[in-house]
Amino acid sequence: MTAAQRILIIDDDEIMRDSCSQILLKEGYLVKVAKDGLDGLNVMKEESFDLVLLDLKMPVLGGMEVLKRIKEIDAEIVVIVVTGFATVESAVEAMKLGAYDFLPKPFTSAEFRLIINRALEKRRLALENMLLHGEIKKGRERDTIVGQSDVMLKVIQAVKKIGPTDSTVLITGESGTGKELVARAIHANSNRKDKPFITVDCCSLVESLFESELFGHVRGSFTGATATKHGRFELANGGSILFDEIGNISTNIQAKLLRAIQEREITKVGSNKPVQVDVRIIAATNQDLKKSVDEKTFRDDLYYRLSVVPIHLPPLRERREDILLLADYFVEKYVKKRGKNVKGFDEQAKKILCNYNWPGNVRELENAIERAIVLTDNDYIQTFDLFHFDMTAASATMGNDNSLTRLEDVERDHILKILRKFNYHRNKTAEALGIDRKTLRLKMKKYGIEETAGQTARLMGIKSP
Repeated sequence: MTAAQRILIIDDDEIMRDSCSQILLKEGYLVKVAKDGLDGLNVMKEESFDLVLLDLKMPVLGGMEVLKRIKEIDAEIVVIVVTGFATVESAVEAMKLGAYDFLPKPFTSAEFRLIINRALEKRRLALENMLLHGEIKKGRERDTIVGQSDVMLKVIQAVKKIGPTDSTVLITGESGTGKELVARAIHANSNRKDKPFITVDCCSLVESLFESELFGHVRGSFTGATATKHGRFELANGGSILFDEIGNISTNIQAKLLRAIQEREITKVGSNKPVQVDVRIIAATNQDLKKSVDEKTFRDDLYYRLSVVPIHLPPLRERREDILLLADYFVEKYVKKRGKNVKGFDEQAKKILCNYNWPGNVRELENAIERAIVLTDNDYIQTFDLFHFDMTAASATMGNDNSLTRLEDVERDHILKILRKFNYHRNKTAEALGIDRKTLRLKMKKYGIEETAGQTARLMGIKSP
């Protein structure tokens, strides 16, 4: 069940405070009261609220000034102005300062409930618009899980069974295997599917701002905190949150994340008041977290909290029967997107696709298909359409009669070949391979080519950004 919405009542009339509180508490809201404007502003600096019920006529600090300061603290908060001295001028002024609506006294309990419900619905839609804007900005596609191999059929079965539960899920697998796709499928098969799905990229967030991004902050909590900010947990309230590459978070954040999972509450940076949240946790990683636990770089208690239901996604080279199925799926996707008339692959191109090692997994395959569709002028993707990705040489090695050739050797040679092709520029190499720079660095280290590449680049007088 979603955590109750929080309402602050600022009114110098004790009877009004009590009567409004009783109505709201019966409706299931969490209610806090303040006897005047200054008291209310002090409460808001320490706690976050979804709605403020504000009396316009109060001693010490008038309602209009309080409204102005409230909006400075939290520009997104919904404020309903209440007064027994309603005028057109005061209503217009309140609206200009950011009030949602104007409620004149006296009012019935039915009128009160109606305006509260409408205001909170506006709040919900505003938060959803924030999420939608973020999703559009990232340009994420809503793909489906594609696979016919036994292992992927088991993954699909697991998603259907796990989805309706609220169990925490840990998804493991190499970069590019589709961990976020599986996380989204779990959310889509849950009772939370109509609520937000929020992704936290644990690799891209700066350590100093990580806590603020997760839990939010109050105005003035640090330099640059000019307004109250909603963290990812609050934005995901009622829905699911994915911690992508969770093995990269510091032990300090691990401790705070563990507490949020256990207590189902978070505390904004700069505040000491907890905020209840109802979020399903899904984590993903390409690391061996059990090894990290043994090495004391990842908390064992957090690991066991996350791995209630583990799902492992195998690399594409271990489920080759899915390659052509995926390739056809991506052809259909990008034919529509690019407006081309490509029908599929010729037989030689199919062999190349099936024989290639795919170090970047499904992500690399998708990139390769998209680029081939952009480049080809034929009805069917042919071998030379794939030359751009330098896949044919690696495929030939794997397809010859030397059955003793190891996949690791082929991958090592291919990475070296792409490095040379791009003059040891790692960003361009990673992009061509369909993997991120971090994955490229790990693979270079694994195959002992990091030093070789660096020395060669230095001899050639090339920097390797």
